[in-house]
Amino acid sequence: MDGANHSVVSEFVFLGLSNSWEIQLVLFVFSSMLYVASMMGNSLIILTVASDPHLHTPMYFLLANLSFIDLGGSSVASPKLIYDLFRKCKVISFGGCIAQIFFIHVVGGVEMVLLIAMAFDRYVAICKPLHYLTIMSPRMCIFFLVSAWMIGLIHSVIQLAFVVNLPFCGLNVLDSFYCDLPQLIRLACTDTYQLELMVTANSGLISVGSFFILIISYIVIIVTVQKHPSAGLSKALSTLSAHITVVVFFFGPLIFFYTWPSLSTQLDKFLAIFDALFTPFLNPIIYTFRNQEMKVAMRRVCRQLVSYRKIS
Repeated sequence: MDGANHSVVSEFVFLGLSNSWEIQLVLFVFSSMLYVASMMGNSLIILTVASDPHLHTPMYFLLANLSFIDLGGSSVASPKLIYDLFRKCKVISFGGCIAQIFFIHVVGGVEMVLLIAMAFDRYVAICKPLHYLTIMSPRMCIFFLVSAWMIGLIHSVIQLAFVVNLPFCGLNVLDSFYCDLPQLIRLACTDTYQLELMVTANSGLISVGSFFILIISYIVIIVTVQKHPSAGLSKALSTLSAHITVVVFFFGPLIFFYTWPSLSTQLDKFLAIFDALFTPFLNPIIYTFRNQEMKVAMRRVCRQLVSYRKIS
């Protein structure tokens, strides 16, 4: 396809979430609070894990990296959503749209692998406790982290290869508040049926496959816990419930986005808000709500920060 066609459409227009001033005001307050809370919560988890020697374990290493990814994930679309709420003309450049798609899929790919790594960590801790430190060595943790970033980058580049040379020659209105492949592909002035199938195969099947792998692994862990009940394993089961909740919240919207991309515009918007704002906000709460060790460490860090502020 001729790359000169890109000059025809230099920017895209978002329809946003609502044209009502009252609803926009509510969304502004709501979105701003969730964004700030998610940034503070995930930053506190990273700071707590980094500063507390008791939390220098594989599980908390992976959790801190998940929080770092959530910081990036919440910052890809949320700031522009908040900024655009009171703008009459909500636009994004062609390059900015491509950049949003790139970072959305990098973050999604990395988080997907990290969740699988965290499931593997819980499997080893519960099913092979005597070999835990040997299997989940620092080298293995670094391997998981490097693999997550490599897979996220490769996945994102493959996604961009689908759209970067598409001809856009007139239609430039996206009924959304951010750029992603399903909506963008529909604006191309060419037959995109095969391309939509490839996107579904790349993102949809990967999401569904990873989700079922995780669910099956958690079922195996739960069966193991039930066969060997003890006080220690009940604590592990409590941690496991948090992991399962995060997996459902993360993969639920993705599966709808990429396996039924034309299901409903309003449903797509709701799931997009949930994915962009709620998931990064809920992850710190879910992982700390029933984790006494983390709550104690976070209170300790907060006291240290308050004391430092008083001294300075």
